[in-house]
Amino acid sequence: MTNITRKSVMTLFSSPTCAMSHCARFVLHEKGVVADIEYYDPTDPPEDLLELNPNGTSPTLIERDLVLYDSRIIMEYLDERFPHPPLHQMDPVSRANARMLIKRIDQDWYQLLDEILFSGEKKSARAKKMLRESILSAEPIFAARPFFMSDEFSLIDCVIAPLLWRLPSIGIDISTPSEAITNYAQRIFNRAAFKRSLSDAEKEMIEPLK
Repeated sequence: MTNITRKSVMTLFSSPTCAMSHCARFVLHEKGVVADIEYYDPTDPPEDLLELNPNGTSPTLIERDLVLYDSRIIMEYLDERFPHPPLHQMDPVSRANARMLIKRIDQDWYQLLDEILFSGEKKSARAKKMLRESILSAEPIFAARPFFMSDEFSLIDCVIAPLLWRLPSIGIDISTPSEAITNYAQRIFNRAAFKRSLSDAEKEMIEPLK
């Protein structure tokens, strides 16, 4: 039995600096869901969390007897559990394409972010160069529509924004003459839900893309 004392039915255990956790928090606030957000040090998970998720990984979502501990699964669950406003296209083909795009972002961009944060200096420098070049190569996509490959805000934007927020703090400049990427980023960063999704530690990161 767990001894967690909660104000609401749903609790999200979250690292205050993990980008994957930030994605889940962003969706939570976009949906306007009433939930407790419990910040913790992932190197020293609280016992209450370990009782529910022995790995102590961040993020972990608890709702009654449900325990989820994968950021993308949590995001999908929140979108289906609280369908308004929808963050996925309604038709199956568009939803499948969005999931494939998120998978590619994870493989191409988030994997490089992990290398930058958790690898040695030589590997980190190489990963920084690759990540910057990869994001800049997508500039026409950022420029084409108000949101990433869409006219409507979606889960894809919830995946991309936390990564873009962190780039200045790791020394990656993605400004271009057209400012397409920075303009996109500011549109997302200015959303009320994004501002609410920031932990105190994230607020203290270098103010992005000014």
